[in-house]
Amino acid sequence: CETCSKEEAKYRCPRCMKYSCSLLCVKKHKLALSCNGVRDKTAFVSVNEFTDLNLLSDYRFLEDVGRTADAAARHCLVHSPATKRLLYCLRNKARGCNIELKTLPVGFTKRRENSTTFNSVENKFYWHLKLIFPHCHAEYTLKGVPDDKTLADILKPYIDPVESDPVVCQRLKIYTASPQSDVRILMKIENRSRNSVRYNELDASRTLLDNLKGKVIIEYPTLFVVLKTLKSDMVVLGQDGSEPAENSDSESSSLSSVEEGEIRDSS
Repeated sequence: CETCSKEEAKYRCPRCMKYSCSLLCVKKHKLALSCNGVRDKTAFVSVNEFTDLNLLSDYRFLEDVGRTADAAARHCLVHSPATKRLLYCLRNKARGCNIELKTLPVGFTKRRENSTTFNSVENKFYWHLKLIFPHCHAEYTLKGVPDDKTLADILKPYIDPVESDPVVCQRLKIYTASPQSDVRILMKIENRSRNSVRYNELDASRTLLDNLKGKVIIEYPTLFVVLKTLKSDMVVLGQDGSEPAENSDSESSSLSSVEEGEIRDSS
C-alpha cells in the first residue's frame, strides 16, 4: 500500500494508479493528492503501451462525445419559438441599421459562439466580436461590445502602449511598438466568391455601428488588425484597382464557403 506502507495492496486507483489496501487508505490518498478516482479517458498513452483496450476506450469515448453533442443540438431550447424569435429580431434590427446579418444553422461553431444581443431599451447592439492579430498569430474574443464604441477605443486594451494589459502588450509587442498611424483594421467581405477574397478597411475613429453599415456579417464581426509596414497578402478593396464589391448573386457561394469551413471546424 502506497498510503500506509504496512498492508498488502488490494486496489489500484484508476486515476493516479496508486496502490491501496483498504477503503480508509483509498480515502486518505484521494484527500492527500486531490484525486477524484475517476479514470482520465484523455490521458496520453504511448504507442508502445497502446493496446486493444485503449483503442476500445477511445472509441467509446468518441461515441459518448457524439451522443452528447447530438443531444445538445436536439435540445428543445435550440428549436424553441423563443430562440427563433430572438434570431429574427436580431436580423430585423440589423437590417434597420443597414446591416445584413446572416445566421448559420444549429451545430455550426460560429452559431454556438455568438453572444450578440440587442437592447431594446437603449436601442443598441451589444456585439460578439473577434479580433485577429495575424502578425503575432493572436486572437481575442470580446463579448458585449456596444455598437457606439469607436474601434480605436476597442483596440486600446490591446495595442495602446499605455492602456494595454502588460501580458497582452508583450504578446502584441510588434503592434504596440509601431505608430498608431500604421495600424489598419480590415474586415473580410462576405459576398464574394472563394477565389476572390477581398477586405474592407474600417475607420478606427468611427463607431462600430458606423463601420458595419452596408456590410454583410455572418453571425458576428471578425476584425483583422494589420500593420501597413508589414507585407500582407490581404487585398483591400479599392486599393488594388479591382472592381467594386460584387452584387448579391455571389452571396450564396460565399455563404457556402463559410459553412464548409464551419463544418470542417466542427469536425
